[in-house]
Amino acid sequence: MPGPYSMDLRARVIARVEAGASRREAAEHFEISASAAIKWVKAFHETGRCAAKPFRGCISPLEKHADFLCALVAQQPDLTLDEIAAIMHKHKVPAKRTSLWRFFQRHKITFKKKPAGGRAGTTGRGTRAQALEARTTHA
Repeated sequence: MPGPYSMDLRARVIARVEAGASRREAAEHFEISASAAIKWVKAFHETGRCAAKPFRGCISPLEKHADFLCALVAQQPDLTLDEIAAIMHKHKVPAKRTSLWRFFQRHKITFKKKPAGGRAGTTGRGTRAQALEARTTHA
């Protein structure tokens, strides 16, 4: 995803509109969308600034509980996401499996499956069937 337009471009569009051009004319002159020029001028009149809004950086509500979650995983590393969500609900913290997954992904905590150990053997049909020639007798 591309970043926001530069402050210089925003200031030039706003200056052109303030000089008497319409928002759409300014947008066409600077080869940007009309909606962008309209929004920039509106924001300039409301706040007096032409800076872009903060880009990305939404903060998860689970970040408040980061220490608790990291400590929980450190104590019991074999917990599943559903089990962690259940523990969070017991502590009155709403959390779903997907939000927990994104939290742990951001914090670079992974859950690896443990190798299957001590299996009883293959899950085949048991002993092999005898070949057809061995079962039939010719008289």
